[in-house]
Amino acid sequence: MKRFFFFCIVLLSVISCKNEPNTNEELAVNEEKAAIASDFKSKQTVPEVNNIPLIEDQKNYTVTPIVKDLTNPWGMTWLSNGDMIYTEKEGKLYRFNGTTSKEINGVPEVYVRGQGGLLDVTTHPNFKENNRIYISYASSEGEGSGGNTAIATGILKNDQLTELKVLYKATPNTKRGQHFGSRFAWDKEGYLYFSIGERGERDVNPQDLSRDGGKIYRVHDDGRIPNDNPFVDVKGAKTAIFTYGNRNPQGMTVHPKTGEIIAHEHGPQGGDEINFIKAGRNYGWPVISYGENYGGGEFAESTAKEGMEQPFYYWVPSIAPSGFAIIDNPAYGDWNGNYLVGSLKFQYLEMLYVNDQGVTKREKLVDQIGRLRSVEIGPDGIIYVGVEGKGIFRIVR
Repeated sequence: MKRFFFFCIVLLSVISCKNEPNTNEELAVNEEKAAIASDFKSKQTVPEVNNIPLIEDQKNYTVTPIVKDLTNPWGMTWLSNGDMIYTEKEGKLYRFNGTTSKEINGVPEVYVRGQGGLLDVTTHPNFKENNRIYISYASSEGEGSGGNTAIATGILKNDQLTELKVLYKATPNTKRGQHFGSRFAWDKEGYLYFSIGERGERDVNPQDLSRDGGKIYRVHDDGRIPNDNPFVDVKGAKTAIFTYGNRNPQGMTVHPKTGEIIAHEHGPQGGDEINFIKAGRNYGWPVISYGENYGGGEFAESTAKEGMEQPFYYWVPSIAPSGFAIIDNPAYGDWNGNYLVGSLKFQYLEMLYVNDQGVTKREKLVDQIGRLRSVEIGPDGIIYVGVEGKGIFRIVR
């Protein structure tokens, strides 16, 4: 009996310690984080989602296959000459010239596990002058087994990626297969934003500025940390962090009119969110959420808390969002200005009609085409979507 009592005391001690910061440095980081959060008033307006009509697919458009027979076209972008660059999650990068796909050599070794692999791709805003592209991928580089998300850049020349440089590598490595992120976006000042999911460490990474994961980051095009990043003066913080409390953002874009960075992220069985990304803000995961545990049951403290941002919009049930674009082309008529979000779960492209107050209605496009992985507006102003197990399609109206 005495042994049992002693075991219980030890167990309670371990559990108690686990819920506290591991070091004085982590405690200091969290205190400074709280001080920064008090400098602004968080958005507390709850978006209207319950009375938003969902319109069935009207099929008043044309869908054309562009690149066929792909496994998982995770990301795509365009070169200055109009050629498309796209990734296949298993670790291949391709250039499509309108008729033929050519593999691009020189891609770094990719850690393929679960949701990890070769993910997004983007070109430098001045690609025509410097031929520079950027890729996000799961990498096993660094200490420990497993992998984590890395961001790298290189010069594209004759279908070869040269002068490869890793700009950022998240730590620690882990064998967990979920929540790598990762999407890119450029703002109008030329800063590069990228997302890294919380790697399945819900209660460890997203709210801790001294750890990677569950964050959106901002760097210069060469990986340097901007002097005005929100946490550059917080001792022990990862200074590339721009926002935190993000679960697994797999969609990010820049608003074509306002220049604002907007992202969406996965929630668990509900609570997928769209957020306007603002410096230093805490988007709440996992303290607040509109989702619930897999298998049922609430886990979050609530759906709102001072100092944590309310989303612009959220989904219940989850649509499992991936890919994000905003239409900026008068040829699409009343679609112009609408948001486009791919649904992995329901296998359609969701179009959201928006105004200053929020989302006014939703509409299904290309319903049941397959798992929508990537969504982009091409340099021609046309909508392009990447579909798992099928390929890349163009949508015109």
